[in-house]
Amino acid sequence: MPDVHAAGEIRRTVAMRERIMTPSPRRRASIGSRRNPETESAVLDAARELLADKGYAGFSIEEVARRAGAGKPTIYRWWPTKADLFVALYGREKTAAIPVPDLGNLAADLARYTLDLWAFWRTNPAGGAFRGLVAEAQGNEAALSLLRDRFLPERLEPLRILFARGVDRDGLAPAEVPARLSLWIGFNWFRVLTGQVEDDGTVAATMRIIAGDRS
Repeated sequence: MPDVHAAGEIRRTVAMRERIMTPSPRRRASIGSRRNPETESAVLDAARELLADKGYAGFSIEEVARRAGAGKPTIYRWWPTKADLFVALYGREKTAAIPVPDLGNLAADLARYTLDLWAFWRTNPAGGAFRGLVAEAQGNEAALSLLRDRFLPERLEPLRILFARGVDRDGLAPAEVPARLSLWIGFNWFRVLTGQVEDDGTVAATMRIIAGDRS
């Protein structure tokens, strides 16, 4: 009489060997695990359009997803909050709109960059909504951390280039750079938060002070 138990063990062994030897179908990556450039661009374009229509107060990931035809889980995986999405859009738009000037001295470079930044704040939907992020950061710890720890370091990189040139070319003392950079930030944020980003003829003189230009 056949050994039923042994036959069962043989069948299980054969089945296990077949599973091991047969390649498993490759699992499809999660739709949001790797960013599709076309989808990312569509989301950022929709975010820009929404900011133009409703400003930062009316900005939401749900509405961006609807306009972009993208899944909310994907957007939330890439940008966990609306502030994260706004920072990504702001970075894209600002980089495209404002070149890093090289006019021969730090004061002139700062003046040109400042006026270009003000034009961006006046005319670009992301620039115009910047005050909304600053306002949100006053009552939202996550937004404050994003503003302080990511937004500022990334957005100030062009200014660091300008000040580094000032050290190499204009004789600016390296130890003075952090304080002078803070002066530049304070001046510009005061102007944007008080709605004074039109050139009133004082920018060049102010930038000479910030640059330490004694000429």
